[in-house]
Amino acid sequence: MSESKYYLVEKKGHVAWVWFNRADKMNAMNPDAWIDSPAVFKELDEDPEIRVIVVAGKGGSFCAGIDLIGMVGAMPELMENEQKGGLKWKLLKKIYPLQETMSAMEKCRKPVIAAVHGACIGAGLDFVTACDIRLCSQDATFCLKEAAVGFVADVGVLQRLPLIVGQGVTREMAYTAKTIDAQRALGVNLVSEVFDDADALFEGAQAMADVIAANPPIAVQASKDVLNHSIEGSVNEGLKYVASISSNIIPSHDLIEAFTAFAEKRKPVFTGK
Repeated sequence: MSESKYYLVEKKGHVAWVWFNRADKMNAMNPDAWIDSPAVFKELDEDPEIRVIVVAGKGGSFCAGIDLIGMVGAMPELMENEQKGGLKWKLLKKIYPLQETMSAMEKCRKPVIAAVHGACIGAGLDFVTACDIRLCSQDATFCLKEAAVGFVADVGVLQRLPLIVGQGVTREMAYTAKTIDAQRALGVNLVSEVFDDADALFEGAQAMADVIAANPPIAVQASKDVLNHSIEGSVNEGLKYVASISSNIIPSHDLIEAFTAFAEKRKPVFTGK
């Protein structure tokens, strides 16, 4: 397995655990997280011993979302005031690889289970909606955060979440950027099961993975392929469209204000510019 600076991969028989391994930053997704994901899941896809993958987070939370400060260096276009065509073209070409970070789980032939405890915010929610099955602990919270910081969510959640919870709940989460708890997540089918705590969650995820792994791999993988085929057109077209929209609305004064307020630890004041 190729070394990753962000992900920790552990194999338990036919099950691979992919850990978000940046606990000191609540597993916020820095450039390494975005770059390494496709290679990690491609290698697990090609590993004949692995039949199921579980994704989880080290420390107190699953994922606090995008590392805003860390990503500025990788995407300086976000902070440019000059909104010229050349800038938009550069930004558009940078969005497509970020989408692949999330699509990697969907493209992997092996079923991927997300085991969520603590916070699952922004990019973390993007990640789990690209997984096949979502489980969580009682302390789990979910937030589609992008609108609150001046972004349109552009790496897949707006395409995948409606297929899981429906249009109404997706629009509520996208427009309000509010946090929902584990019981609401269960009620809207975002998660399949809620466990008492993280330990019980990880045991439950392993148990479900073991059940899946005991089935004929070719039948399980063929089932995933057929299910993906039924939605891939709408997801792929949606990803291309949102990349174009995203590159057109950023950078904005509101986005720069969100970054500035975050750095200054104050509430942002948005003007719609």
